[in-house]
Amino acid sequence: MSRTAARTGVLLAVGCAAALLYPAAPAGAAGSVHLSKIYYDSPGSDNRSNSSLNAEYVQIKNSTSRAVSLTGWVLADASNHRYTFPGYTLGAGKTVTVRTGTGSDTSATKYQDRRAYVWNNTSDKATLRKSSGSAVDTCSYNSSRADYKIC
Repeated sequence: MSRTAARTGVLLAVGCAAALLYPAAPAGAAGSVHLSKIYYDSPGSDNRSNSSLNAEYVQIKNSTSRAVSLTGWVLADASNHRYTFPGYTLGAGKTVTVRTGTGSDTSATKYQDRRAYVWNNTSDKATLRKSSGSAVDTCSYNSSRADYKIC
């Protein structure tokens, strides 16, 4: 075996070992704005009280290193109940919680101001779209055993 072939073999072996020790980062690891959690079955009975409605929520995470304007972005369920973000910027590394009921918006929590539940207790699909209409992320669940879904 020539020295070049031996070096190539060593480099190939080292590269394979490194791939095993340090697997490729998942696609989302580079950073994205994405759905991170859906809490679809609020605790207690579904009595449509504001506290029960607000215990139903979706969290959206900005895992990029820069702030992202969500102005005009839409969060929708499979039945097309829609929440459109007003003038709003989600900071780098921050999470915003979008609650179903009413309340006073803050930088960390937005309210849909609804008087009825949005997220079905057994199955549904959340879609986050840019103001242009292009889908950014989706998250589906089909479970009656848990009350939330980590996306």
